[in-house]
Amino acid sequence: MAPSLVIRPAQPEDAAAVARVHIAGWQEAYAGLLPHDFLAGLPESFDRRRRFWEETARTLGGRGVFFVADIGGEVGGFVHGGESRDHPNEGVGEITAIYLLPAHWGKGIGRQLFATAVDRLRDADFHSAVLWVLDTNARARRFYEAAGWAPDGAEKEERVGDVILREVRYRTEL
Repeated sequence: MAPSLVIRPAQPEDAAAVARVHIAGWQEAYAGLLPHDFLAGLPESFDRRRRFWEETARTLGGRGVFFVADIGGEVGGFVHGGESRDHPNEGVGEITAIYLLPAHWGKGIGRQLFATAVDRLRDADFHSAVLWVLDTNARARRFYEAAGWAPDGAEKEERVGDVILREVRYRTEL
């Protein structure tokens, strides 16, 4: 029997689990796409990530999005978003992060988590939404395209430590 799945708002006490999911998700999703040493060093950021997610859950505003996938009583994934960083005050929402523990990939949990976040953005009166994805992350890009999102032509480079991330922006109408 499959463990129960509950998509629920994240709470400050979920922060350590969210940080673990965040690190494990990066390490698996970006294996072969980002330098091995960079990915291997991510656990060193655990305390910083835990504090960030705890504060985020504590201070989430009215239009914010922060849900966890509670799988059999354990946090196995999360999604975060809110108002677009690129288009503040223009009615555009943004999904800033979605990660699952790799053991839960391919089971439909990510689709449910993502749909919950998109519904929340719609309910918060955003008329469209965007997200950024690593340009070489074919798996994630297929996931977003299957959900009806499409690249809108915007691209950027972002530096994380010594690593340059090349990202493309996806958009959907809500």
